[in-house]
Amino acid sequence: MKRLHVEGGFGLDHLKLVDLPDPEPGHGQIRIRMTAASLNYRDLATILFGGHRLPLVPLSDGCGVVEAVGPGVTRVKSGDRVITQFFQGWQSGEPTAQGLATALGGSLDGCLTEKMVLSEEGVTRAPEGLSDLEAACLPCAGLTAWRALQDGGIKSGDVVVVQGTGGVSIFALQFAKAAGATVIATSSSDEKLERARALGADHLVNYKTTPEWAKAVMKLTGGRGADHVVEVGGAGTLLQSLHAIRIGGHVAVIGLLTGLNQEIPVNLVFGKNARISGITVGSREMTEQMCRAIQANGIKPVVDKVLPFTEARAALELMKGQGHFGKIALSF
Repeated sequence: MKRLHVEGGFGLDHLKLVDLPDPEPGHGQIRIRMTAASLNYRDLATILFGGHRLPLVPLSDGCGVVEAVGPGVTRVKSGDRVITQFFQGWQSGEPTAQGLATALGGSLDGCLTEKMVLSEEGVTRAPEGLSDLEAACLPCAGLTAWRALQDGGIKSGDVVVVQGTGGVSIFALQFAKAAGATVIATSSSDEKLERARALGADHLVNYKTTPEWAKAVMKLTGGRGADHVVEVGGAGTLLQSLHAIRIGGHVAVIGLLTGLNQEIPVNLVFGKNARISGITVGSREMTEQMCRAIQANGIKPVVDKVLPFTEARAALELMKGQGHFGKIALSF
């Protein structure tokens, strides 16, 4: 089998293609023939900046077919189409330090390989009606957006702000519309904003021409503010997010595209009675809930670009340029 891994140092120059024997599943394990994978910004950051042992097989998100099962496997069978679980050790309940230490493409080897062995507990059956490429977009971006809105208690009639048009934000737009919410989409590109409108976005704000976009959100909501902000920007956008929410509104902190550190006026947090949640993907139980919702609502992940898995470096360069809308995927 062929596998891409990072060896000898960090950076895209250290992404190497190797040939290895097919792995054999042990007790409670399955071997998956990978058919598709998708990229997240986290994958690019891991390859560029390190923080994990080498060699490392990157990527957390994949879809494939179970082709062999080890002794004692009961959850899945050969021939089942499955998606990977981002945290292999977080099946249900609240996050724990132990569960968060089991991320694919980080603590554990990930999906950039033709064959992979996982615990039978570390996969979920792919939703019917989705292609393998679409299903491969769910484990990180899809689940992160799902949990962000569920943790905020989304309900029909709420107002949701999504930042940008990357994978998490587009999923959040789709899930919010399925829940009956009004969506305000932000982007620096008018072209991308029009694509967001086609997916159901109710209001569009170009944050390049309107840097204080929180004021636009307040105006659009009649001075009330948004119920939820899906905060993928990080330090550079968090203050705007706090200004944009209503009293008692929810900010789901997910990304770090604009930095890691920001001074927060404490009076703004308690004055708004703000609810701020840190979101790091979710559990397998949440994945199963999301998949049921996707099937029930006919939601289709937005796959913008597809490259062969052996051209993963070119795909990562595309992600680095931030020119995509939705997801970048790889086919095997």
